[in-house]
Amino acid sequence: MKLIEKKAVRFGLIGCGAWGTQHASAIAKTPGAELAAIADSSEQNLEAARAAYGKAAIYADYRQMLTGEKLDVAAIVLPSHLHYEAAKAALAAGCHLLMEKPLCLRLDHCDELIAQAQENGLLLAIVQQFRMSSLWGKIRELVNDGAIGDPRYCLIDLWRNPFRLGTDGWRYDLNRSGSWILEETIHFFDLARWYFEKAGDPTSVFATAGHQRDDRPELQDHFSATLHFPNGGYAVVSQTLGGYEHHMSVKMAGAKGALWANWSGAMDRTLHPDFSLKYFDGKQVQNLQITRTPGEVFELEDQLADMVSAVRGATLRGATGIDGRWAVDMCLKAQESVKTGNVIRF
Repeated sequence: MKLIEKKAVRFGLIGCGAWGTQHASAIAKTPGAELAAIADSSEQNLEAARAAYGKAAIYADYRQMLTGEKLDVAAIVLPSHLHYEAAKAALAAGCHLLMEKPLCLRLDHCDELIAQAQENGLLLAIVQQFRMSSLWGKIRELVNDGAIGDPRYCLIDLWRNPFRLGTDGWRYDLNRSGSWILEETIHFFDLARWYFEKAGDPTSVFATAGHQRDDRPELQDHFSATLHFPNGGYAVVSQTLGGYEHHMSVKMAGAKGALWANWSGAMDRTLHPDFSLKYFDGKQVQNLQITRTPGEVFELEDQLADMVSAVRGATLRGATGIDGRWAVDMCLKAQESVKTGNVIRF
């Protein structure tokens, strides 16, 4: 792999909208990282970037940024349908990649990017920030340590307010977002596979969905899916976008214990959430202490630090390109199940 040994790892940010600004802030805070350049097609976003990050080179076209700057890592924070082309260009320019989910909207595009990264010795990492979480990550740690025995059941549930529109309303246009399964529940599918990793990759999925608005039936605000794993265990992934605030819970039961975690905030990016983790060892319930406040803003900062370490030769803690492909595959097969009413096998 192409290693970065110099003092500062130079990041080029592609996309500086609502979530892109969070990436910019996280890069700027990360020891060993330099926010060298920012590209965005919105002049309003670029003006804000100039004001906030005066030392970064500013571009209206990411292709010009990739050819005009000597960058080590490209962080891609664009609407989903633009991921493939931007990632291809960044890899061709010799950049390691930190990609927002989903990796791509099509599996063949995922495969192409994974192969391109491997052929050029470049790292392809996916922003699945829950893997960095002090709360959701603690569950994985406990499961892997055998705290609940062989995992048999998992429920990952989200109750939240509707999605933000996104630039030009892209999130509500399925030609650009792919589906709302790819937009949010992709995080939960990734968590489920991560939690059951020792059991093996999922074998099948069955899903159902419904809509909140009769004028937009294609927007599947309500969604539930069941993933089955080789050990006989299964995970239920469920969400509604017809609720209020942002409330997520994970419940896991194994052969000899159980876990129950909750996270609640006024919105997904709140800095002061309520959270808890309970562990049942088969005899008594314990309230486990979480030492760092969990939340996607904090987890993004950890993801950036992980990326800096990884391009310097450390093992990547977060999701790889292969993990990103699996997450897309689970979502696409869940969508197929919703459409056909059938169990879909992997």
